[in-house]
Amino acid sequence: MDFAFGTLATDELKTVHHRARRLGVQHQHMLHPRDPLPGQPVTITVQTGADLLAEHVACYYTTDGSPPAGARGVATNGHAIRLEQCDVAWDTLAWGYVTRWQGTLPAQPDGVTVRYRIGAWAGDGPESFADWPDVTATAEAAAGAYFRQQPVAPDLKRGDPAGRTFAYHVDTFAPPAWARQAVIYHVFVDRFYPGEGRDWLQTTDLMGFCGGTLWGVRDKMDYIAELGATCIWLSPTWASPSHHGYDVTDFERVEPRLGGDEALHAVVEAAHARGIRVLLDLVCNHISDQHPVFQAALADPASPYRAWFTFDDSEAGYRTFFGNPAMPQVNLADPGAHDWMIGIARRWLREFHVDGYRLDYANGPGPDFWSDFRTACKQENPDSFCFGEVVDAPDVIRAYQGRLDGCLDFHISEAIRKTYGWRAWSEERFAIFAARHTAYFAGDFVMPVFLDNHDMDRFLFIAGGDKRALLRAAAVQMQQPGPPVILYGTEVGLSQATSTQNGGHHLSRTPMAWGADQDRDLLRDYRALIRERRGGA
Repeated sequence: MDFAFGTLATDELKTVHHRARRLGVQHQHMLHPRDPLPGQPVTITVQTGADLLAEHVACYYTTDGSPPAGARGVATNGHAIRLEQCDVAWDTLAWGYVTRWQGTLPAQPDGVTVRYRIGAWAGDGPESFADWPDVTATAEAAAGAYFRQQPVAPDLKRGDPAGRTFAYHVDTFAPPAWARQAVIYHVFVDRFYPGEGRDWLQTTDLMGFCGGTLWGVRDKMDYIAELGATCIWLSPTWASPSHHGYDVTDFERVEPRLGGDEALHAVVEAAHARGIRVLLDLVCNHISDQHPVFQAALADPASPYRAWFTFDDSEAGYRTFFGNPAMPQVNLADPGAHDWMIGIARRWLREFHVDGYRLDYANGPGPDFWSDFRTACKQENPDSFCFGEVVDAPDVIRAYQGRLDGCLDFHISEAIRKTYGWRAWSEERFAIFAARHTAYFAGDFVMPVFLDNHDMDRFLFIAGGDKRALLRAAAVQMQQPGPPVILYGTEVGLSQATSTQNGGHHLSRTPMAWGADQDRDLLRDYRALIRERRGGA
């Protein structure tokens, strides 16, 4: 079966994640409503675990943008409310009782950002702040060990004992109408087309550079338009030492190997001339260890950039993306790092006129950062579309409603693959799941649906080369509420030699087929499905 890259890849990792969420003080962005409108009060829910004696819970909040502060129910900056105990529940996996508390924050006018912290205490004991322990860090550490084929230990990452500052923005923002109707074509730039009369550098070492460029994307814009795509999602285009680009060394320029700034301008111009939107793939969670900002922080403990990262006693010496020392994680809770990353997003919307972002590993920064990020993007371009890659349980993904315009729909995609690729589910079971899934995410949230992506086995590979199965799956994909995402080459029969589970995610990133290597019958059928999705347009 499929291997989804994330902290919930196995039952063992799911158990680690579940137990961590039942310890200490956990809020996990449990709000009602999840996306508050002006004039709506907000109920917050908090859970205290079996390991913590809590007699009182308080929320400290501000509405002026400053960080809230307080202790034992008394605010020292902003305001405080007390929460009331509302439920006690048994949790078998945690093997203990968890207690739930609720309180209501007052309604706010349009444009206000509410920042808040939550503390719990008993008697004269110390106050513990949510979210503690750090569930994300705990799950990442366990998953990192699994990926390195090491024993998975439920090593709780306690994080900052001062807890975290949560946030939500009160507004009337909505995903742009064009995004709901979009057909998104996912281009992995190094693997798409060299362009300008150049040949591939090579096509066998999939960890190396194959030679695709942004000039190649521009040169094939008519092909993308004729397919019926209305939006292009480009793999990361910033300066980077890798073929994939998810380890950025400079956010101020386009990778020269891909054509530089001039080539990206050319892609946007060519796309917009055909009514096609362009999305960049932005990584806010981590950067390359070769980035000058990280190098400065690593070399000098007194560096002003030191707080932009989390240095610790781990093997790498700092918090990383799943234990990879080449990808240090950015501490976006630091005001300097926070403003730097949001400034990057603003600049590319403003100066390159891109239409939004696909946000890599969006559950790393978490919903609070995205509240500020989305607000900044809407201020820069109200018609921009920002959606996240959040590989997590549906109840976690729902917390991003109101923080992002949407998230990739990993769950419906997994269900389609199970039904039509692996043939492990019946169509009846799929229909039941899809109906419940749609109802669960009812609301103003766009969830793009894919059959395959650059991190997993291609659909045609898992279906054993059965193109009829691919077309049945594509037909179901086109019927889902979320906009379809087509990975480059799926529409012309692109597959792979061996599973990504046998050697890494790069194995599905085979170079695009062109000319006689394309399955023209499959392409014709794909175009027909897309026309039907678009209402015959």
